[in-house]
Amino acid sequence: MSEVQIDFFVLVIIYFFFFFRKWKGKGMDSLVLNSLMYVYISLVLYVTLMPIVVSLPFIFNHPYTPMHMRIFEDLFLGRGDALRQIVLNVIMMIPFGFLLPIIKKLNLWSVVLWTFLFSLSIELIQPLINGFRSSDATDIVTNTVGGMIGFLLYVLCKPVIENVIRLLKEIRVSG
Repeated sequence: MSEVQIDFFVLVIIYFFFFFRKWKGKGMDSLVLNSLMYVYISLVLYVTLMPIVVSLPFIFNHPYTPMHMRIFEDLFLGRGDALRQIVLNVIMMIPFGFLLPIIKKLNLWSVVLWTFLFSLSIELIQPLINGFRSSDATDIVTNTVGGMIGFLLYVLCKPVIENVIRLLKEIRVSG
């Protein structure tokens, strides 16, 4: 089993032993929406932090690299694939900004705050996982913008979302 497969195995165990029954008990709408968010967050962890479980014993075996604080410096200096990274960071958080207000009934500023905190957490943890990862303030800004775009898409799709939720509430959860 690869290192990343171990992480996904742990995430599956956590889902079925801690969340599935709880969400299932609240109805099909809660199960579907929370499960979508769980899968999404698992994929974000895959892209940004994995492998985690096998890295835990070694998090203090390398120097912690401080966050790069000059926002958009790589873009302005034409380094590497900065524009691609910016676009991918925005896209990565759009689902978070879209799903969060559906699940938690949050307004724009709450979604912005939660997106910022989620992104900040990822950026602070990345250098702990191994010595090859770094954190960047630009990622926090672009992730937060992605969350805002997701929220705006939620607002545009709200009537359709409400209909889908209404249909999901009508489905009985068996078992």
